[in-house]
Amino acid sequence: MQTALVSMLILTLVAALMAGYPVAFTLAGVALLFAAIGSLAGGFDLTLLQAYPNRVFGIINNATLLAVPLFVFMGAMLERSKLAAEMLEAVAGLFGQRRGGIAVAVLLVGALLAASTGIVGATVVAMGLIALPVMLRNGYCPRLASGTICASGTLGQIIPPSVALVLLGDQLGSAYQRAQLTLGNYSPRTVSVGDLFAGALLPGIGLVLLYLMYVLWVAWRQPERAPALPAEALAQRSLGKLVNALVPALLLMIAVLGSILAGIATPTEAAAVGAVGAVVHAIIARRLTLNMLREVAEQTVSITAMVFTILLGASLFALVFRGLGGDELVHETLTAMPGGRFGALIVVMLIMFVLGFIIDFIEIVFVVVPIVAPVLFVLGVDPVWLGVMMAINLQTSFLTPPFGFALFYLSGVAPPELQTKDVYRGVLPFIGLQLLMLVILALWPELATWLPELLYGS
Repeated sequence: MQTALVSMLILTLVAALMAGYPVAFTLAGVALLFAAIGSLAGGFDLTLLQAYPNRVFGIINNATLLAVPLFVFMGAMLERSKLAAEMLEAVAGLFGQRRGGIAVAVLLVGALLAASTGIVGATVVAMGLIALPVMLRNGYCPRLASGTICASGTLGQIIPPSVALVLLGDQLGSAYQRAQLTLGNYSPRTVSVGDLFAGALLPGIGLVLLYLMYVLWVAWRQPERAPALPAEALAQRSLGKLVNALVPALLLMIAVLGSILAGIATPTEAAAVGAVGAVVHAIIARRLTLNMLREVAEQTVSITAMVFTILLGASLFALVFRGLGGDELVHETLTAMPGGRFGALIVVMLIMFVLGFIIDFIEIVFVVVPIVAPVLFVLGVDPVWLGVMMAINLQTSFLTPPFGFALFYLSGVAPPELQTKDVYRGVLPFIGLQLLMLVILALWPELATWLPELLYGS
């Protein structure tokens, strides 16, 4: 009976999401529906729902999640203050007159923006407005141009500080403590957002290098797809302009990421420093206005409300899922997989990859991770390594058709001559590179675990 109810619960949720119903209310509504059905069938105790108010209170009082609106505010403020435009113009002046140079500039600036904002949409839109018309006008292959821009934007998912890593860190921390209690460890260790930030740094840099190698290989083997740009298509080179463009981003990286890795500040405290730093940059650049501040605040409230509403719905869904015996079913299924913990990990990664085609990474983090992570931890999977693997996997959800958000962001600002099929085909090599990075990380977990062990000894 419980197996049938859990299966129906999952199928109903997937069907409702694919039908286009709002995610947060779908999670809560489907959960309440099956709580009632389970109660009538004798497979669910409705008194379990009394635990939900405590869960809501815990979410509201979660200091780690306070970093989400602060990082969103920082990213939105830097976007409005034209940091991306200044950086791309300056870096393109260095590389643009070489084959593939403008694509290299896009990737480098995307990495710098990821390390200073962590917001995917802002980077894709900025690059789409600034770089894409120049690339297309000067003979770049539309597929290569659009793929490079979308891929550069998704770096904000894996290179810290990242909102995705903050959410993953919160969920994995709770799951890791629960798994240790299951194993009889009543003084459980914790895994923090700072651990994930440190663990994701080297794989993030590695992914940037893979992107760069691919773009340079295309420029070498098929120069007509990535021609050098004429001097008149580029801004005049200037060391002062380059310094003025890069210094704000580098200072923010040092203030935010450096303070976290050095143990000086928690992610929430560093996010507050970053938000203030973004405002200071806008003031120095003489671009801060009341209208801009209002737009940034509205965007921050909108995204934060979306995240927390989904979290509240996912919390109710997880409560009902466990009440129906879903935890035991998942544990039995994963532990029965051939290959032990590695086989279980492959199954989880495949599920998350497929779900990335149809739902957003936030729903996957809040729904899937709390269910599967405790089982993987009981099987002995390293929490930091798992978190980074999941982050790279979730990064592909921004590029996979039909609902890849980076594709939507770029299509919304692309020139009319860029066809949707070119955008979809253009991201395929970069999806392949992300999956290659997953394989590399699976074979060499030290890429994710070495730096946290060096910095924190854990």
